[in-house]
Amino acid sequence: MDLILCHTTADFDALGAAVGLTRLKPGAQVLLTGGCHPTVREFLAFYRDEYALIERRSVNVEQIRSLIVVDTQQGDRLGLAADWFYLPHLEHVELYDHHLDTATNLPVTHSIIEPVGATTTLIVERLQQLESLELTPAEATVMALGIHVDTGSLTYDSSTSRDALALAWLMTQGASLSVIGEYVEPGLSPRLQDLLTLALEQLHTTTCEGYQLSWVLLPTSDFVPGLSSIATRLMGLTHSDALLFGSWYETGQEKRLTVIGRSRQRCRSSSNPPLNLHTLFAPLGGGGHAQAASLTLREHNIETTFEDLVQHLQNQVPTAPTARELMSSPVRTILPETAIAQAQRILLRYGHSGLSVVNHQGELVGIISRRDLDIALHHGFSHAPVKGYMTPHLKTITPETQLPEIESLMVTYDIGRLPVLEDGNLVGIVTRSDVLRQFHLQETGQPVGANIQLNRLKSCYLPETMKQMLQESLTGPLQDLLRQAALAAEQRGWHLYLVGGGVRDLLLADAEKVINLQDVDLVVDGYHRAAQPGAGVELAKVLQQHYPGARLQIHGKFQTAALLWHKHSELDNLWIDIATARTEFYPYPAANPEVEASSIRQDLYRRDFTINALALRLTPPRIGEVLDFFGGILDLEAQLIRVLHANSFIEDPTRIYRAVRFAVRLGFRLEGQTEGYIRYAIASGVYDLSVAENNRAPALQTRLKNELKYILEAPYWKRAIQLLGNLDALKCIHSSLELTPELWKQLKLVDRCLRRFNPSGLCPPWQLLLEVMIAYLAPEYRYWVASGFQLPAESIERLKNLEAAKTTIFSLLPTCELPSTIANALQPYRFSTLILVMVQSPRLLRRKIWLYLWKLAQVKPILNGNDLKQLGYKPGRQFKAILDKLLEMTLDGELADRASAETFLEKQFRYSAKR
Repeated sequence: MDLILCHTTADFDALGAAVGLTRLKPGAQVLLTGGCHPTVREFLAFYRDEYALIERRSVNVEQIRSLIVVDTQQGDRLGLAADWFYLPHLEHVELYDHHLDTATNLPVTHSIIEPVGATTTLIVERLQQLESLELTPAEATVMALGIHVDTGSLTYDSSTSRDALALAWLMTQGASLSVIGEYVEPGLSPRLQDLLTLALEQLHTTTCEGYQLSWVLLPTSDFVPGLSSIATRLMGLTHSDALLFGSWYETGQEKRLTVIGRSRQRCRSSSNPPLNLHTLFAPLGGGGHAQAASLTLREHNIETTFEDLVQHLQNQVPTAPTARELMSSPVRTILPETAIAQAQRILLRYGHSGLSVVNHQGELVGIISRRDLDIALHHGFSHAPVKGYMTPHLKTITPETQLPEIESLMVTYDIGRLPVLEDGNLVGIVTRSDVLRQFHLQETGQPVGANIQLNRLKSCYLPETMKQMLQESLTGPLQDLLRQAALAAEQRGWHLYLVGGGVRDLLLADAEKVINLQDVDLVVDGYHRAAQPGAGVELAKVLQQHYPGARLQIHGKFQTAALLWHKHSELDNLWIDIATARTEFYPYPAANPEVEASSIRQDLYRRDFTINALALRLTPPRIGEVLDFFGGILDLEAQLIRVLHANSFIEDPTRIYRAVRFAVRLGFRLEGQTEGYIRYAIASGVYDLSVAENNRAPALQTRLKNELKYILEAPYWKRAIQLLGNLDALKCIHSSLELTPELWKQLKLVDRCLRRFNPSGLCPPWQLLLEVMIAYLAPEYRYWVASGFQLPAESIERLKNLEAAKTTIFSLLPTCELPSTIANALQPYRFSTLILVMVQSPRLLRRKIWLYLWKLAQVKPILNGNDLKQLGYKPGRQFKAILDKLLEMTLDGELADRASAETFLEKQFRYSAKR
């Protein structure tokens, strides 16, 4: 165990440096040795789950391998953790600090102490040296806060250009300026402090749509510079969501009014226009930005003008998002009697950070978090019931609770998840992640990761623009079908989404062209509104009533359905899959997944790559809303194939082939870490181990064959196979298979062969290419691989007997010089077998086999059976001998026309062969 220690009463610099070190030292965890500053504590109330934090009581001292100290050199500032520096099994101690005038009293083995404004800067500089590193916005933000706070936003004398460069890099990594502004406080002059005190005393406050609005109007003797600092400080001290700070003074015969407005980014919603201070002030000659604007007027009726501004501000406040819009559902629940170890396995299976506990009547009785389970397991209580460790006294909300109240509850009580109850029933849960996602949407007006132009307007992700895109890019009949599906879902209280490749192709499409989607995936969500696992089937049946010509297929444990049209006059060949949102779990590597009903977010998380984990809402009230929880739109812009989680390729190796297929087809490249995951999964040998332990691996058999079929049928198959070879991914077919120069030559030879001729009876080209790869394996593996792929019986038999055929042909062909002898040697074999033998043959034999395939096999005797009958020959045992001899002489060029053939028959065969 590697621990990163922050000093007692940790500030943002200590926390930022520690978080950065978790990226430099994967697997290391951060320990706050003795509390933190109030602002840091408030920050962590929202962002705790974004970082690898551990509590001291959860540390197993015997497992500590190394200690890393940040922002201090004194053991007495590390609380009880100071005792760990003298553990006999401790391997090394590292120290990072920027205080040069302090002597360390710690037994460090490696230290970095340099004259910069913040310790975080030292860590950022080392992160910049790593290739292909990308921070999360939460990581970049806390590190930026560390530098801002310790350098006074680069105003303190200790600030250096290195701090500024580090900050600039963190901004490129997604540091949130609104969050930084919320936690960094500038100082005030004495006069401004007096005005601040007066403003606090006279401040008016009201709540509108769940948001707190504040305003104050103060008289001053003259113009006061720096009033914006008071407005900023008032926002922080009062936690107002929007503020109007007015100041007026008299000059001669007139009064001058200055109004400064501030609002938080959260004072907006995804479906309503945001509060915009610029538009509020613009009619009076003021302006600025949406969240920060100012106005200066020469006005006689100061109070009336200010009151009008306050009223207009209240009218601008958007409807706050409710818990129903934010919550995740259905909620994963367990019983109070569930063992700690079993609850931990459930968390692992579904990737949750906590579980709701309900009694046998389905009533909510508690919540248990991952931290609670970790502590119980640490103390050896794996078999104890969760009821002894859960939190029983809960704060709950209703589906109509608004976001500001949710935020207040989370911060006030340091709650990471709030159950949503409707009529006493648990219908959902709102987590910190849900709130943070909404904050991002409110800050940017776009889904997480969306900031692209592609071939569209920059605002292509906005609902109204996406609705327009649907109308412009899809065919009319398909639009009508999707509207019918959305209406049926809405009538049943469900949400309907277009998901996956359809959304991806819509965003990538040329704005001037109509795209013909032939494979459409729809997902029904809204479990809290009675969308049962069979909702997909019900919706498909409703659609079939409108389209009776469609063929309905129902399959799968969770009643997924498909509607198929074949050569339809309007819809052409169309396949629509309809399913209820679900999640999946792989019981072992390369297994088939186990699936169960879940939420749209979990449904998207189970998908393969970020660019395929996109959803477009088709039902009101937010038609056209794009769900992008994993940065898929950013990856579309960067043309990257990025996997959703680290174990994806271990769980399902077919995703390796899908990654390559999408990369080559779309002209994208594999994201660096994704390529690393692929190489690790292949090199680890986990697939062979899985087969050995479970006697089967469906993902390495028929599902892998299907992916190979898609690739080998495509015009880009050569580039895809080369990329698979570069990744060593052909080892998924068999651990000994590699794309050697010889195998590559064989594949290209078959391709040239198929381009020149493709006789009837030859197996499909993709299958023949696959057989070439299987035939490249040692003979003892071919039958096993072909059977696992469930190739046709003829193909399996061909590969099984290939070595025997190759041995026979290799023994006969060298002595065959005449065309007839070549034909006689090869005639017993099917073309597919001969092609497999040919690509493995030396050049001389390969030319003879090619001669046979391309020319000799097409030669027919000059005379056929009917001709012989007309000449008076009687059918019988000698009939075949005559035809064979005619073919032989034709092949060898001894017979040129019918006359020469008839002359030969008269001389060679007696009249006794005639009637």
